This record gives sequence, structure tokens and C-alpha cells, in this order.
Amino acid sequence: MKQGSVTPTGRELDVALQGDAMLALQAMDGTEAYTRRGDLSVTAAGVLQNGDGLPVIGENGPLTVPAGAEVSIAEDGGVLVFDKTQPDLPAQRIGRLKLASTSGSEIEKGLDGLFRVKGGGVLPMDADARVIPGALEQSNVIPSQVLVDMIEAQRLFEIRTNVVSTARELDEGSARLMRLDG
Repeated sequence: MKQGSVTPTGRELDVALQGDAMLALQAMDGTEAYTRRGDLSVTAAGVLQNGDGLPVIGENGPLTVPAGAEVSIAEDGGVLVFDKTQPDLPAQRIGRLKLASTSGSEIEKGLDGLFRVKGGGVLPMDADARVIPGALEQSNVIPSQVLVDMIEAQRLFEIRTNVVSTARELDEGSARLMRLDG
């Protein structure tokens, strides 16, 4: 759950989540799930979705935007739309991303790669959560460290296998000695 490095993309709908905030999504089974993946886009039907094609949940359910509107995300997670046909009007806030904090809640990662509250339920919205618009959070995994850890685990497995094999040989040898005495 450690935050990864943040890379600016310049895309209006990319958001990097700060701290332990999680973005609420509507999973394929209709339940609320959470992710830190912030590459958002708008479908032809106006549904705000993440890179996996799952609808993003706002304060009042999945967020939809008017057709043809330019969309941007504010630092507080506010979804702003700007009508290109009326450039004199300021951007209007149509909702806010549901940014939830995992503090004090047990969550677990499912096979679909999304996080859920252990035992069911939903996380409450965190009013203080912030995002970095126009940026994406990179993976917090350090490939070289993972490779070293995997090699270490493989070597430990080989050592333990050899210990078991040696113990079996000693046991068989002592059993043979006991038969010789008798």
C-alpha cells in the first residue's frame, strides 16, 4: 500500500492519488471496489471510467458527464465540466470522485486486482483526500528488489529441501544399523 512515484502526463483526466486514498469503482459484479489506478476516460455514453473500463463512483453513485463537454479533475477530486460551445462560462462542478481512506479498515485484494473491505461493506468517503491532476502514480514495486527476493526464496527452498533429504538419509542409515545388530 506504499505510494509509488508520480509522473506528470498532462492529460486532464489522469489523477495520482495522494497518501492512502483509494478511488471507488463499480466492479463487474456491481459491488463497490477500490483501486489506485487513476487513468480515467469518458465513454461515448458519458460514463467516467478507469483504465479497466469500470465506472468511477462519485458522491451519489457512478459519475456521468454531459456529451461533448470537456472534463477535468480538481485536486479535491471534484469533477469539472466546461462547455466548449459557451467559452465565456466557467467550468461547472458536477460531482466529486469518491476518494476513500483505508485507515482503520481491513481491505484485501481480489483476483480481479481490486481492493475490497474484508468481510463486505464499503469505505467511507474521505473529505480530506487529495489527488494530483494530470499525473499518474507509478508502480511501487522495485523490479530488481523483487528479483533478489525471489532468488533468495529459491535458495532457501533448496537448502530446506537438502536438509529434509539429509535427515531422511540419516534416518534410513540408522534403521539399517539397527537391523544389523539384531
